[in-house]
Amino acid sequence: MAPRRLLLVGEGNFSFAAALSETLDRSTSLTATCLQLPAELARDPVARENLQCLRERGIDVRFGVDCTQLSDVFELHDREFDQIYFNFPHCGRKAGVAKNRELLAKFFQSCADVLAEEGEVHVALCRGQGGTPVDKPQREWHNSWQVVAMAALGGLILSDVYPFSCKAVPGYKCTGYRSQDKSFHVEGALNHVFTRSLPFEDSQPRIFRIKLGNQWFSFQEPEALVGKLNRGFLEAPSCHPIKTINEKLIAELGKAFPLKRLKCSFPLLPQEGASVLPFWNCDFLSAAFWISLHEDNSNSESLTDGTSQDVEDFLVSFSELSLPKNPGRDGKEEACEGICGQAKVCLRPSLLVHVQDIIEVPDFLSGSLHILSGPVFQKCHILPFTMPAFHETLFILGFNKNLKDDCLQSLLDHLKGIVDSLLTQTSPEISKLSSLVEFVLQSNRKDYMIRVKTDNFSPDCTEDLIIGSVTTSATSIIHKDQCFVFVSMNLDLLAMLVWCISDWRMLWTFDNRFLKNFVPGKIAPFKSHSLYPPCYVHDISFWIDEKKGFDELEFHTVARAVSQDTVISIQFLSRYQHPKTQQVSLCYRLTYQTCDKALTQQQVASMQTHFRKEIQQRLYVTPR
Repeated sequence: MAPRRLLLVGEGNFSFAAALSETLDRSTSLTATCLQLPAELARDPVARENLQCLRERGIDVRFGVDCTQLSDVFELHDREFDQIYFNFPHCGRKAGVAKNRELLAKFFQSCADVLAEEGEVHVALCRGQGGTPVDKPQREWHNSWQVVAMAALGGLILSDVYPFSCKAVPGYKCTGYRSQDKSFHVEGALNHVFTRSLPFEDSQPRIFRIKLGNQWFSFQEPEALVGKLNRGFLEAPSCHPIKTINEKLIAELGKAFPLKRLKCSFPLLPQEGASVLPFWNCDFLSAAFWISLHEDNSNSESLTDGTSQDVEDFLVSFSELSLPKNPGRDGKEEACEGICGQAKVCLRPSLLVHVQDIIEVPDFLSGSLHILSGPVFQKCHILPFTMPAFHETLFILGFNKNLKDDCLQSLLDHLKGIVDSLLTQTSPEISKLSSLVEFVLQSNRKDYMIRVKTDNFSPDCTEDLIIGSVTTSATSIIHKDQCFVFVSMNLDLLAMLVWCISDWRMLWTFDNRFLKNFVPGKIAPFKSHSLYPPCYVHDISFWIDEKKGFDELEFHTVARAVSQDTVISIQFLSRYQHPKTQQVSLCYRLTYQTCDKALTQQQVASMQTHFRKEIQQRLYVTPR
């Protein structure tokens, strides 16, 4: 194992360095630095004593080090520090919050040059300075040092924060700016621990390739779904919580019913595939993501470039569904070999689109629970618990019509008990309450919504969540003597509730630290590696063409695409009609915030500018 390397910057009298050096083992190297020159410290007896102690221990001490220019101090071979400490930074004298923010921003940017890939930056701040909710009392954002936002400028995220204790480092004496006698007030101080964020790149939609019959086609993933296709969360090697929660559901239901698991390999629907949508879910198509398949004559055995992917289980098995057809030269329809140029398909909006195909199979097993699980995609408004991509599991039970009431009640009772048990594993106090799961009867008096009481889980949950549905409306042409029940469940929402994950976007992160929270066979509350990310608010107003109308769902979808899912809220503010021209203007407020990456104010400003251009082109509005 490589030795740990620690760097201290902004040391005053070197008492922290001297105290810390006593606790280190021989495999750890320490470099202590200060801004002052040796002559400036010569008059301080405490500093002289500490420096003598450090030299005797072989500690590397450097003077005149500007913590905002660390790359100038350390050569390339002498960087890669595992931990960098800066205790109580301050510009000195009566510098205001703006000057101290600037100091922090330049320091964090400098750290990025010398920090190891998995290194940490520790910054101790006095009570209230950081501006995070951990500060008691918490200052107003504009009156704080905005430490998390400043760290984002260096590509760093806040991963931990805890009280700073001088007692934890015996011998440490906090001094003031440039070792002045007036020391900082450390009561209520906090230590902030920052780590590297994944780079916030301008993600481009990937190109996927698919084989239809004997011909290859390609398509571009929708911008609003970048990074959400072909992730394989439910596949065999995955240890993702989505897979864990699905397997637990299935295993428990398997104790009460014979199981038959179905392979889910068809998330694309041909345009004519709308006919498989049951009548009670026809509105799915209005929110579907439609894409075009283009002929692809590149080598089918290799990827055309770094952004292309051959599609595996994620795509439709077109041999199982009717292909899109085009008119042939003689007026007759041709199948896939006759497709010239492109075909229109949509990403599956729900697993319920496959219900009719499943129950019409001749060997459908009555009394067995048929299970289908996979990703689904649908346009939606930007709200805390709505998502454009999620994983759905579908339970299908067929039984004799004479046993309908008993079989339905048995399935609901078992499902209720299983979900209740899962939801109480991370919060023992909740287990003392009555059932958290309710089946809410719908207006047709046959179907149910599965609702979870959420007021005991998270302050972000202001309303109970609908995590699924129960449908009893379908009939089979082949199995006329049977009744069918379909239970659809949103696995992403269920996983969020079970592990106390407050942001659905975290389930889709590419940061490996996310999966480290989940130990096989154990359910414990999730701890995010990115704490208290800052919010940035921008308003936008525009004139609309009332003849063409305004599609608010598409407005949200464009915002999601342009911002790479960093817009967490869109609030309608006002409607204005010009008294002379009668032209109508709408005003909205967008709130940007990430859950797993560093996001700067400059990046958000660029996104907002791009958003203005995109809505003008796509929605035929005129930004004001």
